[in-house]
Amino acid sequence: MTLNERQYHIEKLETGIPGFDHISNGGLPKGRTTLVSGSAGSAKTVLAVQFLAEGIKKADERGVFVTFEESPVDIRRNMLGFGWDIAQWEKEQRWVFVDASRQPGEPPLFIGDDFDLGPLIIRIEHAVHKIGAQRVSMDSLGAIFNQLPSSAVVRNGLFQIASALRSMGVTAVMTAERTEEYGEIARYGVEEFVADNVVILRNVLEEEKRRRTVEILKFRGVMHQKGEFPFTVIPNQGIVVIPLSAIELKQRSSDVRIKSGIEDLDTMCGGGFFRDSVILVSGATGTGKTLMATSFMAEGTRSGERCLLFAFEESRDQLFRNATGWGIDFDRMEHDGTLRVVCNYPEVAGLEDQLFTMKSEIDQFKPNRVAIDSLSALERVSTMRGFREFVIGLTSFIKHKEIAGLYTATTPTLLGGTSITEAHISTITDSIILLRYVEIYGEMHRGLTVLKMRGSMHDKDIREFSIDGEGMHIGRPFRGISGIMSGQFTYVASSEKDRIQSLFAEGNES
Repeated sequence: MTLNERQYHIEKLETGIPGFDHISNGGLPKGRTTLVSGSAGSAKTVLAVQFLAEGIKKADERGVFVTFEESPVDIRRNMLGFGWDIAQWEKEQRWVFVDASRQPGEPPLFIGDDFDLGPLIIRIEHAVHKIGAQRVSMDSLGAIFNQLPSSAVVRNGLFQIASALRSMGVTAVMTAERTEEYGEIARYGVEEFVADNVVILRNVLEEEKRRRTVEILKFRGVMHQKGEFPFTVIPNQGIVVIPLSAIELKQRSSDVRIKSGIEDLDTMCGGGFFRDSVILVSGATGTGKTLMATSFMAEGTRSGERCLLFAFEESRDQLFRNATGWGIDFDRMEHDGTLRVVCNYPEVAGLEDQLFTMKSEIDQFKPNRVAIDSLSALERVSTMRGFREFVIGLTSFIKHKEIAGLYTATTPTLLGGTSITEAHISTITDSIILLRYVEIYGEMHRGLTVLKMRGSMHDKDIREFSIDGEGMHIGRPFRGISGIMSGQFTYVASSEKDRIQSLFAEGNES
């Protein structure tokens, strides 16, 4: 708590909305009014309902919902998909509707400057006292204020409502519309100046993809986290905010080694991967990335570990067939309960939804190893920023669970290039294994190198490898050829090799 908060004794009320209480440093300021502003489809109504629902479920705090647009019948029906049985809460006197929605054919509530919100405020106050409500949601202000002639009149109306809610001692949420994602805070340009707190919900279209974010614009006299944070709307749960600020570099590090399933690769890595590390396998299509993920899973099951494979490019039947072709029986592993395979096309959901689903699968199955094949498939359904946030969030989650993770990613070019992945996520992982095609006098060969391994010495050679019905076999280092990493191959004559090696000979003095 800051000095300012201690001085004025500003308490916070936990909303119960996953992730929101983290970015708000504890919830909404208690006894105050928060404006939630957003464009169409930004989940304003869901947040207003969830604010009351979470209060009922988690804190036994009763709520009043004032609706200016949708009828109570529609709200009850629409919110059942989130698991919120509003009708039952009404029977239990824990939820009350104040229905101020305008019915078809009804005249406007206000004409010209002659308006009075007194009757509405009396209805809200009666509902609050009737059930002893601590929370109030009002959805949406635009439906009532679009009947008013000017911004000045709107401002006076807002002051009247905010003052009344404050005198009732409730913590309130009011929703309002905005016409553009990064323009005026709300439609009338005055709402944000009246409310104590302002929260903005966005549903931005970027590169043909929709991405929802939440931003706390202001909390009067109270600290909160700055910037936009991604969120998603999940069936049977509601809004889930995904704050990267929740990620802390406090995960423990283990010296215990685990096997990759490829013996020569373990030797190159100094004895295997660390138990709680995340490994990136990067290479062009067909270089053996899926085989490495399959071998990683198989080795885990052989060691009695539980393994979880997320596949985003190949179907379940195709993965199982491929594994059989390498002598690996995925069917038996699943039957034994040591393997779970989850296949899904990336396009079926946004990255925030994918991240939530993957975390849920990990929490339920409790694996010791997780493999993702491949990150590149997920990258195509998101913006660059959204993809990096997804990878950071997933990597942090896996590492805090002390799970070994293996990601595969496709390089942008067939024969090398300037980047290990298109999204430049290589710094996020602990180890990098790079697979490359190598052209030698008209023939294509495959090469492998351990590019990075945090906390361990490793083989620096680029070694040739082959794939057959028994899996991957790593052979000798390439000699007499340079430029493998960049794809700009240069063949070095024996005399030139001798000259270069002499430059690094022990005891050589310049």
